Amino acid sequence: MGIKAYISVFLGGLLIIAGSLGAGEPPQKADVYAITNATVVPVTAPTIEKGTVVISRGRIVAVGAEVEIPQDATVIDGNGLYVYPALINSSTMLGLYEIGSVRATIDISETGKFNPDVRVAVAINHESVHIPITRSVGIALALVAPRGGMIGGQSALIRLEGGNWSEMLVKSPVGLHISFPQVSPRRRAAEEEDKEEVSKAIQELKDYFTEARHYMERKEGVAKDPSLPAPPINMKFEAMIPVLKGEMPIIVSVDTEESIKEAIKFVEEMKLKAIFHGVSDGWKVVDELKKTDIPVILSSLYGTPREWKDGYDAPYRNAGILCQAGIKVVFSTGDAALANNLPYHAAKAAAFGLPKEEALKGVTIYPAQIFGVDKDYGSIEVGKVANLIVTNGCPLEITTQVRHMFIDGKPIDLSNKHTELYEKYRKKK
Repeated sequence: MGIKAYISVFLGGLLIIAGSLGAGEPPQKADVYAITNATVVPVTAPTIEKGTVVISRGRIVAVGAEVEIPQDATVIDGNGLYVYPALINSSTMLGLYEIGSVRATIDISETGKFNPDVRVAVAINHESVHIPITRSVGIALALVAPRGGMIGGQSALIRLEGGNWSEMLVKSPVGLHISFPQVSPRRRAAEEEDKEEVSKAIQELKDYFTEARHYMERKEGVAKDPSLPAPPINMKFEAMIPVLKGEMPIIVSVDTEESIKEAIKFVEEMKLKAIFHGVSDGWKVVDELKKTDIPVILSSLYGTPREWKDGYDAPYRNAGILCQAGIKVVFSTGDAALANNLPYHAAKAAAFGLPKEEALKGVTIYPAQIFGVDKDYGSIEVGKVANLIVTNGCPLEITTQVRHMFIDGKPIDLSNKHTELYEKYRKKK
């Protein structure tokens, strides 16, 4: 990135902070709200010019160009503004990671290779300073995922508002997270040795799933015939049962071309429902991915290509190539401190070939569909939960300011640590 690009990003960040400050206080709390005269972008339906969105008791009750406004509604004049569904970050460490240099504020993983019974939901710190910073750009929901080991544990989808972790929960568990063994392309000198180690690790993972399946089958056998001996209770294998039955997906972190192919074989052999995460080299195996119909959560687009021969723009072109093949692509940041950069990952993909409409869906309706919550979230439709943002432009643009935000139909204060520091030093002479 050149110096001009850095200056542009820096100035864009200042505009976002200034925009948040200019938004003022959220509207007075009420059960009914009406956002009028705005350009409404439902995502799943055509854009509505001079449209109105009515919210009642946390849900959207009316959307359209000719909508009757309830007499008891708190009205927000959206003249010159836009209404979008709030955004969804599909993989973060929000609430698990606070300060990198302070070990006590980091709770992202457990010891050991296999921890399928670990649920991140109970460890989420609802007072993390990263949460209000993240939602200030319009992000209302985030998947919080575990790290560490080969099977890290079970993720949780949270709303970025709530007095404790249980109030924040939207869905838990969402998926079982697996870090798939793979050879790092940075270690070409030790490639053959690494490949042997990777093969052993993949077999170890397969053996673990096989053992868990045998445990499940023994339990089912006892249920049919109580005279059979029951297996000793194993909480780790108990946590695997929904995955083995196809009731919960595995979310597989995998990046390189070879490892993606191996991961596809693993999913098919084990007969599992899967979502792939990372997939930096996805464009190289697009045909194989298309055959599987496995959705993809892309990791950060701020990195460099895994191999320079692929071209500097390989990470940015990846989303467009996958989308063109009919593969559902969503976006994530992975970390906590930069979780508010989600819209700009999608924007970068749009600048390198991904249709803008698909980029927007990749942070709204597609994550909701992949995580099984699209009945309530991801678009502006009657009956859905009122997770909305009112902006002065497309939320994927770095200069766009979020003027109002609703989570579960409640107005949200957009102030945060960044705006606090901005105000503090703006006043110094």
